[in-house]
Amino acid sequence: MPIVHIDLIAGRSQEQLKHLVEDVTKAVSKNTGAPAEHIHVILNEMQKNRYSVGGVLKSDEQ
Repeated sequence: MPIVHIDLIAGRSQEQLKHLVEDVTKAVSKNTGAPAEHIHVILNEMQKNRYSVGGVLKSDEQ
């Protein structure tokens, strides 16, 4: 049972997230042979004020 964790900054539409998990599931199934119904995809969405790069919060970027 493959489990895929994806961390991303919040802000994508429900439609985008739907397509993301569909595409990831297909890729994992193709490359592992696992049936789609056994593949788990976990999306962790972070707010921009909870994520930084180089010491700068994404919420502070212009």
